[in-house]
Amino acid sequence: MSLPHFAYFAPRTLDEAVALLASARGRARVFAGGTDLLPRLEKRLVRAETLVDLKRIPELRSISFDKTSGLTIGATVRLADLLEVPEVQRYYPAMADAASQTATVQIRNMGTLAGNVCNGSPCADCAPVLIARGAHLALRSPRGERLLPIGEFFKGPGDIALEPDELLVRIHVPPPPPFTGFAFAKLPARTHVDVSAVNVGVMVVRKGQACGEARIVLGAVGPIPLRAHKAEARLADVTLGANLLQEVGQLAASETKPIDDVRSSAAYRRAMAAVLVRRALVVAATRAGLTVPGAAAAGDPTGGSE
Repeated sequence: MSLPHFAYFAPRTLDEAVALLASARGRARVFAGGTDLLPRLEKRLVRAETLVDLKRIPELRSISFDKTSGLTIGATVRLADLLEVPEVQRYYPAMADAASQTATVQIRNMGTLAGNVCNGSPCADCAPVLIARGAHLALRSPRGERLLPIGEFFKGPGDIALEPDELLVRIHVPPPPPFTGFAFAKLPARTHVDVSAVNVGVMVVRKGQACGEARIVLGAVGPIPLRAHKAEARLADVTLGANLLQEVGQLAASETKPIDDVRSSAAYRRAMAAVLVRRALVVAATRAGLTVPGAAAAGDPTGGSE
């Protein structure tokens, strides 16, 4: 099946790109890698009269890091580009883990982090870690620019808080807080390159020798990436141990809303959500500098520090 007919534009400035979106009145699609959009157009799963290619806009290709302001990622930065930045590997290893486990090498060499977010997929691998880290999205339109917490960006499967004339231009990720660890874990449907059946991003803040605060975000187990608020509350000001992590994993799983589909059953997703939460919490706690007694019963920590 061939691609449908469409008008193609390759603007060289942000103002030009935003003006094209505004003039298209909701009938345009933007892309950089096109790894998701082009196959969906070919299969007639989406429609577009106009395609706006963002790759020629220089400021969208930049990545910068500052210990005070954090990490800024342009909209056309590829997943492979992200993995080549030493500061990402050093200060954001959970993000690097998520990016390195997204799809195949070929797709990571074309696909962008912004595209992974803007697909609005509940199983997007990078979304849980970005939400756990408190990332913000810079959205540009003819009305100006606004910053939106990424947790407010997802409205439903394929439904995002992006107006027809708006463009995601940057992703802002806060600097690594002290005494804090983050982790990512996923369960692919069949092989390591498949779309996730379940994924999770977590944060653990060390307070003395205890967990002072935690965030738990689960993907592919609901219509949007979900915060497990009850499980997070259970981890406030407690000493971690295998029994507690078992309890927290089950509590997090009870907050999910999975469905049966071709990748997994709802029951299996819920069961594996508990397992992945436990494993990710051990990794995040270790990165935060905590020792988890009986950690082998809950999950094996990996290397790295954050």
